[in-house]
Amino acid sequence: MVARLVIAAPASGSGKTTVATGLMAAFAARGLAVSPHKVGPDYIDPGYHALATGRPGRNLDAYMCGTDLIAPLFAHGARGCELALIEGVMGLYDGAAGAGELASTAQVAKLLRAPVVLVVDASSQSRSVAALVHGFASWDPQVRLGGVILNKVATDRHEALLREALEESGVPVLGVLRRAPAVATPSRHLGLVPVAERHAEALDAVAAQAEQVRLGCDLEGLLALARSAPELQAEAWDPRDALPPYAGDGAGIAAPQAPVIAVAGGAAFTFSYAEHAELLRAAGADVVPFDPLRDESLPDGTRGVVVGGGFPEVYAPELSANSRLRKAVAELARAGAPIAAECAGLLYLARSLDGKPMCGVLDADARMSERLTLGYRDAVAVSDSVLAAAGTRMRGHEFHRTVLEPGAGASPAWGLRQPERRVEGFVQGGVHASYVHTHWAGAPEAARRFVGKCALWDAAA
Repeated sequence: MVARLVIAAPASGSGKTTVATGLMAAFAARGLAVSPHKVGPDYIDPGYHALATGRPGRNLDAYMCGTDLIAPLFAHGARGCELALIEGVMGLYDGAAGAGELASTAQVAKLLRAPVVLVVDASSQSRSVAALVHGFASWDPQVRLGGVILNKVATDRHEALLREALEESGVPVLGVLRRAPAVATPSRHLGLVPVAERHAEALDAVAAQAEQVRLGCDLEGLLALARSAPELQAEAWDPRDALPPYAGDGAGIAAPQAPVIAVAGGAAFTFSYAEHAELLRAAGADVVPFDPLRDESLPDGTRGVVVGGGFPEVYAPELSANSRLRKAVAELARAGAPIAAECAGLLYLARSLDGKPMCGVLDADARMSERLTLGYRDAVAVSDSVLAAAGTRMRGHEFHRTVLEPGAGASPAWGLRQPERRVEGFVQGGVHASYVHTHWAGAPEAARRFVGKCALWDAAA
């Protein structure tokens, strides 16, 4: 089984992404095939992981996909690799609100039987670091804390004090990183700026992170710790095996030829899970990317469209200016073609975004808000749609700073049970549009149903 390490921290903002990405790039530079993973639903960090390793960054989300799929999804992503590095989420023991350890980094580490390296922001402490590390090491005996990387260390004297304190903890120091503004990655209202928006700068940042880690970390010690992980008995997830049989009810008929499904990408729509495209292809689709910022038409023969998440609010003027594509999307929607839109895709289908005309598929206007909406969602399909039959349960998450002012004429997509009971989203003709992001590895029937609907519409077109 592949050697593996979980890179965790006591809290958000400790430097997990910098350290994890730097380690990925440093080990890849040594010629190792490195598999990158991220605990939780985050889309942005995996982009940096992919840049560091040359492999798709993959998420391990126990809330959306279920605990039983964590090891199989990991094995799927790590196939053919020598080392896997898993970046944690929030603090080591933080998970889904009110659900105990569910979806926490600690839970994923236990499911993968992987040793944990704790990245500690040591900028405002000395001897107290030992108490902090001792607490994290002893909280859950099933979590194996194999080492510490001290981040934001000020001076040689500061480092000496930290090392002296940690000698009593029994947890080895596997790295010491000094404060280094050059390795920082820029952020904005929803976290880091995605790689697709600043590719050249991102390359420089990843290279700087790799050099900082190479100079400050015990790479041999970290590799030895990763190789000490015990055998993991898990059959790799396979999108073909994950798909349910065709139902024969019109929602999943076998297509006479692969329907073309256009999947939005480019700088404005960077949020997607690698497994989505894999499931669509396994279900028989021809998946073709398009960029709503640059392409003036949909791919030839398009029979369905997927518009995932991203930052359309940053590119609203450019998206609005591409009127030919907006018109093509609107015409396809009016013709009844299946369209699945999540968050950014929902905004793109709206009538307007911050006053700029969008596709006008939905009778709704969107605008930026000061309020952050963030959290996991337990959803039930309220209406039959191209993604789910009414009554279908799915889990997802919301992450946005926009609000939608809806008009009439559409049914809601989801009924949500937390944090408060409400309905959300739109089902209108062949359109399913919602703020809720879902992970189809946890609900592969959605991919099967969507491709089937595209095949049916193809046959009727």
